Amino acid sequence: MCGRFTIDASEKEILDEYDLQGPIHDFQPRYNVAPGQPVLAVIHDGQKKRAGFLKWGLVPSWANDPKIGYKMINARSESAHQKPSFKRLLARKRCLIIADSFYEWQKTEEGKQPKRISLENRKLFTFAGLWDKWDQDDEAMYTCTILTREANDFMQPIHHREPVILPKDKEDDWIEPIVHDPQDMHQFVMSLPDQPLHAYDVSTIVNSAKNESEACIKPLIS
Repeated sequence: MCGRFTIDASEKEILDEYDLQGPIHDFQPRYNVAPGQPVLAVIHDGQKKRAGFLKWGLVPSWANDPKIGYKMINARSESAHQKPSFKRLLARKRCLIIADSFYEWQKTEEGKQPKRISLENRKLFTFAGLWDKWDQDDEAMYTCTILTREANDFMQPIHHREPVILPKDKEDDWIEPIVHDPQDMHQFVMSLPDQPLHAYDVSTIVNSAKNESEACIKPLIS
């Protein structure tokens, strides 16, 4: 799964990297993004790409209780095209979720060791995401989920799942404003190549979502 990530970048870096028009309202670097919190995402409205915040934890438009979002922070890419919660979103509501690293916890004899994982060849990257609008009793909520897949060879010793990270040249293809068959998008995700990853140990302060500072990403000195 993917349960925490970071976005240690300036607004200008993000605007330049994704060819966006600013400003990004209320943006600030984040060092311990957790489920239930706003995440920076990019969609295509049919005319241009737009950046904004979505709540992490998908609440489908048909849901009776928005609390379902806490159970839907991730969607398994292997079966999303078959699930009612995700199938129609794969067809028409795909988004980029911007990050510069994510955390995972590796089991050791001493307990679970948190690691910060980033890409070797670029600073900013995006997770493949799905989003939806929940609207009930005049209350609107925009939420999202991150697609995951089986871990690659690098991630296997750390965790058996990993987020789907889009290659740079596939990001625009993912959010293009065209309705696709969910099966086609399933094949798109399954065909994505592994991205080269790098990891290092960080402090257990990241275990608590209340901790939100640069100390979260500081390499742990043994």
